Amino acid sequence: MSDSDLIKLYSKQILALAADIPHLGSLEAPDASIKKRAPLCGSTVTVDLTSDGETVREFAQTVKACALGQASASILGAHVTGARRAELQEARNALAAMLAEDGPTPPAPFDGLEVLRPAREFKNRHASILLAWDATLAALEAVPAD
Repeated sequence: MSDSDLIKLYSKQILALAADIPHLGSLEAPDASIKKRAPLCGSTVTVDLTSDGETVREFAQTVKACALGQASASILGAHVTGARRAELQEARNALAAMLAEDGPTPPAPFDGLEVLRPAREFKNRHASILLAWDATLAALEAVPAD
């Protein structure tokens, strides 16, 4: 990887997102708490949330990842409260397609994920970028039924 490739990959916008991740920490009484790890790079994300099983009510995350994974978690965190499971799944799938096959940008309000498009060339970073999304969806699945 050349220096110019790294500069493009870790743009100022990505670094700004990584430096300002919403909802860092944990919840006192989550309905579900899930920790996910990307085996290739060792990134980890823990998500706590409260939910009715479909809509995220409260959300907290602990993110230990590269700047790309942190930027992705930042965009998720900015819009996750009030989001429905289907909306989050659609955005996660669109992000994966954008990275794997240069698919379209995820739909609003998650269209800020476009900033991660240059990472499509770096397949070893894809798992870290998807980690917060996968942890959030797993946490929604783990919420006990009423």
